[in-house]
Amino acid sequence: MLKGLGAMGDMAKMMKAAQEMQGKMAQLQDDMHNVIVTGESGAGLVKATCTAKGELKSLDIDPSIFSGDDKEVVEDLILAAIKDAQAKATERAQQEMSKLTQGMGLPADMKLPF
Repeated sequence: MLKGLGAMGDMAKMMKAAQEMQGKMAQLQDDMHNVIVTGESGAGLVKATCTAKGELKSLDIDPSIFSGDDKEVVEDLILAAIKDAQAKATERAQQEMSKLTQGMGLPADMKLPF
């Protein structure tokens, strides 16, 4: 179909590839709302679950850590679990983006808006 068009044929291929990538990135963005990661702290006493987009979904706290004297420790454990979950969410999102870019022939370390 585009044979014999030279540079115009190459440009059309590039435009088609860009459109495909845009569609795949949009799908990946949607999929990241369904990918769940769990972060934890205190050897699993506090667990935070969030999506790969970083949206906190749940918090699980072992009742053994509740004591009036340990309020600050509990707060620190909660924050640590949430931060761990968010870090894992970012890492998972980057892994998924890397799969997408490699599948399209782009460098693995290429940073795209996500």
